[in-house]
Amino acid sequence: MNEQSDLYFVQASIGPMQNFVYLIGSRRTHECLIVDPAWDTDALLEVAAKDGMKVVGALVTHYHPDHVGGAMGAFKVPGGVAELVGKVGGHIHVNKHEADGLIKITGVSESDLVRHEGGDTVELGDVAIQLIHTPGHTPGSQCFLVRNRLVSGDTLFIDGCGRVDLPGGDPAEMQRSLRKLAQLPSDVVLHPGHDYGPTATATIAEQLRTNPYLKAVRSERS
Repeated sequence: MNEQSDLYFVQASIGPMQNFVYLIGSRRTHECLIVDPAWDTDALLEVAAKDGMKVVGALVTHYHPDHVGGAMGAFKVPGGVAELVGKVGGHIHVNKHEADGLIKITGVSESDLVRHEGGDTVELGDVAIQLIHTPGHTPGSQCFLVRNRLVSGDTLFIDGCGRVDLPGGDPAEMQRSLRKLAQLPSDVVLHPGHDYGPTATATIAEQLRTNPYLKAVRSERS
């Protein structure tokens, strides 16, 4: 089995806010994690089951309810990390700066969480998922780099980037995070958290040509 075929990677469109949810894992171990499993937990588990995969936990890009379920004021989203771990067990992998917000929004317990630093790696069999801390949209936003694929949550969209005018948003931090992502290899394929662009995916090279926010930091690439 070659390096690419042993990677299990699914992009699923779900929910009324054009969310992309991802299932990432190893075909050798038949285990996967779900990235931002909001809206319809059962539907996501069905995807994994049909592919012969066992869901063993979740990866969280950031704590907003449209990505992790739960409630923020009157805004309530079904499904999410609390429902997922209630059904399958396992842990929720979250940046340490986002963990307290995740607990407040979703009601999960500290024992459900693994608090991560930027640069940590989560491994499923032969598949390694690198966690990249990308604050700006929220203080603990993180992206996931697995081989040549980047799952970017609400940090970077196709031809756009995440809002910085919500609580915890920071324009200067977002600029630093975008600069970091602009320095990834040009053939890395961007997989955003929402279907907001003209395509579902694009390479970093393509985004350096068409995304105005990445173009703004292009001259600073190393």
